[in-house]
Amino acid sequence: MEEKVQLFEAHQVRTAWDEQSEKWWFSVLDIIALLTDQADYKKVRNYWKWLKNKLNSEGSEVVSISNQLK
Repeated sequence: MEEKVQLFEAHQVRTAWDEQSEKWWFSVLDIIALLTDQADYKKVRNYWKWLKNKLNSEGSEVVSISNQLK
């Protein structure tokens, strides 16, 4: 995968292009930070953790069982 940083309204969003499936992948944490206007990475991670748990409890299949990648 080819990794790039894209700008959206002066915010950086980490992306990756998957050549094989011809799809863009975006960092969920970067998108959450952008939408919530939150600069504190720890707060963004906590929000994503809370949201994943809520979605899982509601039976949503949107969230995968994968762990955080480094």
